[in-house]
Amino acid sequence: MKVTDVVVHCLENEGVEYVFGIVGTEVLDVADSLSKSTQIQYVNVRHEQGAAFMADVYGRLSNKVGVCLSTLGPGATNLITGMASAQLDHSPVVAIIGQAGVERHHKESHQYMDLVKMFEPATKWSTQINESQTVPEKIRKAFRMAKMEKPGSVAITLPENFSSQMIAGSPLPVTSLPECVPVQESIEAACSFIKKHLKPFVIVGNGVNRQAAVPELLTFVETLQCPVTHSFMAKGVLSKEHPLNYYTFGFKENDEVLTGLKEADLLIVIGFDFVEKLPKDWNGKKLPVLHIDSLPAEINDYYPVGIELVGNMKKTLQLLNQSGLPNKSWSPSDGLKDQIKAAYQINQLVSGTLHLTIENVLRCVESHTTEDTIVISDVGAHKVSIARTYQPKKPNRLIISNGLAAMGIAIPGAIGAKLACPNDPVICITGDGGALMNFAEIETAKRLGLSFIIIVLNDSMLKLEVSQMNKQFGESYGVTFQNPDFLQLAASFGINGMRASTLDDFENIFNEAWQSGREIFLIEVALEN
Repeated sequence: MKVTDVVVHCLENEGVEYVFGIVGTEVLDVADSLSKSTQIQYVNVRHEQGAAFMADVYGRLSNKVGVCLSTLGPGATNLITGMASAQLDHSPVVAIIGQAGVERHHKESHQYMDLVKMFEPATKWSTQINESQTVPEKIRKAFRMAKMEKPGSVAITLPENFSSQMIAGSPLPVTSLPECVPVQESIEAACSFIKKHLKPFVIVGNGVNRQAAVPELLTFVETLQCPVTHSFMAKGVLSKEHPLNYYTFGFKENDEVLTGLKEADLLIVIGFDFVEKLPKDWNGKKLPVLHIDSLPAEINDYYPVGIELVGNMKKTLQLLNQSGLPNKSWSPSDGLKDQIKAAYQINQLVSGTLHLTIENVLRCVESHTTEDTIVISDVGAHKVSIARTYQPKKPNRLIISNGLAAMGIAIPGAIGAKLACPNDPVICITGDGGALMNFAEIETAKRLGLSFIIIVLNDSMLKLEVSQMNKQFGESYGVTFQNPDFLQLAASFGINGMRASTLDDFENIFNEAWQSGREIFLIEVALEN
C-alpha cells in the first residue's frame, strides 16, 4: 500500500476519530487515504489555526490525541499558533504537515521552508519522514510523546515524494505509558515535612485534571483542612461552596489570594505549570515548597523545594492519604475568603436593575449551567473576569488558554469540545476581537450539524489593552475598531442570533438559547463601557 495509506492505518491504530485540516497539493494523497477510512472523519475547516485549536480542545476533553493536517508554506505557518498554544497548555496534539519533495530542500524553492526547524520551539518533537519505512515508528512515537507527561504537540512533516510510494508497513502496537510513584521513604519525608509546618497552603494546577486526580486531591486537602487555591486552568477542582476553596490565583492585578499565601509557612504545589504564573509573582517570601508533580521541579529562585514527590499524581496522592497526614486546620486572617468572593463577584445573580457587565452575564450563565456544561473562554479582558467570577461545577469543564493565551481559540475550540463530548452543552464566550479571528469556523460547525451557544461581547475595542494603556499613558491608541452587524453575520451563516442591550434582555435570550439546545445560537452582548 502507499505511504499515506499506512499513515492512516497508523492513525486508526491510535484510536483517532477526527482529523481537522485543510487540504493542499502536497497532502492530496493523505486526503485520498483518509477518504477510505471507516473510522476517521476528516473535518475540513476554514483556517489551519482553527484546525489546531479544534485538535487542542478535543485532546483536552477526550483523553485522546487531537490530530490536525495542513499543507506546506502558509498552511504550516497558519498552523503553528495553534500548535504552540497546545504545547504551552499541555494538550496532546499531533500534526501531519505536507512538505515539498526532498529533491527541492537544498535550494530556494516555491513555498519551501524548513518546517522541522520552524516547529521545534512550538512542539515537544518536530520530525520529518526521511525514509518511508519509518512511518509506523514515527507515528507511534509521536502519539506516545504527545500523551506522555507533560503532554504537548508533535509535528510530523511528510515530503510529497514519499506520499505515493508503495511500502509494506503496518502499525506498531499501542502500549500503555509507564507510571511511577515516589518511594515510601519520600512519602514519609513529605508527611514529616508537612508536620513541621503550622500553616500549609495548597496550590493546585492543571496537572491534577490531566491525571484525573481530583478525588484524591479532595481527600488530601480535607484531611489537612488547609486553604486551597487553583490556577486558571484548574478551575472546578473544588466546588464553589467548598469551605477550603480560596478560588483562583495568577492575576496580574488585584490577586486577592496572595494575602493568604503570605500568611502561610509552607506551599504544597500540586500539578502546577509555571507557564500559568511564575513563582516570583506568588512566592515573593520564598516560602518552602512541597512539590507534587509528574516531573521534577524546575530550578527557580522563588521556588525553594524542600521535598519533591515525582510520579503519577493520582497514585502519589493515594499514598499520601494512606500515610497518616496531620490535621493542619487554619484560615487566613481578616475573613479573606469573603473578601475574595466580594472582589471576584462570586455570588448569586439578582435580577432587576443590575447593569449589563461581563460579571453579571457570567452569573446568569452559571445559574443555568449543569455539571456537564463546558464553557470555552477566548482571550481578552473577559478571560480575566471568567477566571475570577465564573465557577464551573466540575473540573475540566472550563477551557481557558493560559499558556500562549492565543486569541481566536473559542469558536474552533467549541467545535473540538462538542465533537469530544457530543452530549454535553457547550458555551463559547468570546470578545469581538477574538470572535472575528476565526468566525468563519461557524460554517464548519453548521456543516457538521453541531449545537452550542456563542456569546460575543461587543465593545469595539481590545478592552484589556485600552485599560492598560490608559493606566500607563493616560490615553489609548490603536486598540479600537468598528464591528460588523453580528446578527446579520450570523444569519449569513444560517444560524440564529439575538442582541442583548440590558441584563434582562440577556437573561431572556440566554434562556431561549439554552432551552433550544439543538442548534448554534449567537448572542451579541452590547457591553457597557
